[in-house]
Amino acid sequence: MAQEVIDVEALYRRYGPMVLRRCRSLLNDEDQARDAMQDVFVQVLRRKDTLRADYPSSLLYRIATNTCLNVIRSRKRFTRGGDMPENLPGRDDPEGRTLNASFLQHLFEASRPGTRSIAETYYLQEATLAETAEECGLSVSGVRKRLLGLRARSLELMAG
Repeated sequence: MAQEVIDVEALYRRYGPMVLRRCRSLLNDEDQARDAMQDVFVQVLRRKDTLRADYPSSLLYRIATNTCLNVIRSRKRFTRGGDMPENLPGRDDPEGRTLNASFLQHLFEASRPGTRSIAETYYLQEATLAETAEECGLSVSGVRKRLLGLRARSLELMAG
């Protein structure tokens, strides 16, 4: 029995307003809500051959919710402060920048190979854990462990 291919255009016309309402309610930002809505339908388009559209409103609602939650997580990650290298003390003066560069060099020299690439992808390119894992060829839990280890080592270095 062949699976019916999803008509993404028809879904967009029929359920686009519902998806946009869901995105607006979660994100409270019109531009981000519209971007998230487009992302939802891009995901459906990419997976239209494997998705089942038995209950399209439920499927789209779930994808919209997950997409918006990822946007919210991304927002929080970069508003925490202290996690980004530019939030290191002394970044506005030459001596502080030199000390920061020395600190980061020492930190990454003491880390496993590839940890610098993981940190750059996650923090500087603003990738999610999943995107970082895919980029670096690791599992999400592997990336999380490396970042937690890096954070612990950086705290040790700053304390000692």
